[in-house]
Amino acid sequence: MGLAVPEHDVLDVVSFDVETGKIREFARATHAEDAVHVDPAAAAAAGFEHIPATPTHVVVAGHHRNQTEFVAALGLAIDRVVVGSVEWEFRRPLLAGDHLTGARRIVDDTTREGKRGGTMRLVTLETTWVDASGEPAVVQREVLIERGA
Repeated sequence: MGLAVPEHDVLDVVSFDVETGKIREFARATHAEDAVHVDPAAAAAAGFEHIPATPTHVVVAGHHRNQTEFVAALGLAIDRVVVGSVEWEFRRPLLAGDHLTGARRIVDDTTREGKRGGTMRLVTLETTWVDASGEPAVVQREVLIERGA
């Protein structure tokens, strides 16, 4: 199964605001115990201008993406897809009040034989999240694995 989108082309672009309330919700959901994520005084004492987001906060962008279009563009059978890995490279902390825009690109699309037989497709995606000034704040890389039929 080939790509519907040429390699290295943008799959989608999404923007969202890093909001204090969402930081608190995400911190609670991920059991982040550092008070800097919920208390402005603790954030200030730690040297932050605003409340910092938890390290994996950019996953909330998934709620702003059109997943149906994304899956169709990749030609994936969603019922056979699992997330193989996700990693983040931070250029700076994400802070409440940031406005982030991420362009997600395909950086690799390969197939290989699975250890239990069948062919697996591995699609590596990269999203560079830039702030309102256009400076990169974080780079997110994820590998999707489509298991054979």
